[in-house]
Amino acid sequence: MRNKILTLLIYFFLNHSVIADSQIKPIIEGNINAKVKILVYESLTCSHCANFHKDVYPKLKDEFLDKGLVSIEFRNFPLDIAALNASKLAHCKNDGKSNILHFLYLKQEEWIQGNNVEKLNSNLKEVIKDQNFSLDFDHCIADKNIEDHILEDRIEGAKKFKINATPTIIINDKKFEKTLNFKNLKKAIEKLI
Repeated sequence: MRNKILTLLIYFFLNHSVIADSQIKPIIEGNINAKVKILVYESLTCSHCANFHKDVYPKLKDEFLDKGLVSIEFRNFPLDIAALNASKLAHCKNDGKSNILHFLYLKQEEWIQGNNVEKLNSNLKEVIKDQNFSLDFDHCIADKNIEDHILEDRIEGAKKFKINATPTIIINDKKFEKTLNFKNLKKAIEKLI
């Protein structure tokens, strides 16, 4: 059911002219002027994406992002309604920071349980409740500008990079085709620095 609803939303946006609110800030870390720019198309309900945030991202941050050698932009590619709603929370403060995004991946197993959108939303609301994120959950979930921004990311990823799975890594506008682990990613980055 969740996938059908998301498919209908994407179909609507593909067949209607939508202009995403340019005021929605992308979530970017590192030196935005770095020679190496990474895009990560991901879905907050994707376990492989959560593993990327837990296993690969910290090493990438230590060796490249914190040194200003690379920038990384987290792009939205929601695979279902739960991922769409979680992405809305990640963007809701519109500050371009990644702390909510990383938190949601870290706690993914806690909120992803349930077989309907109401239960998943309830889990999301519960998991962020005590985190001092200063979010109005209902406002975030209902925000059409954020929703448009998220769906535009997904549409652009599918059209421009032929993305059909998450996570998908794009390095300097080229799809990273090797197995996604830090060793392979490091080799690819070092060739470009």
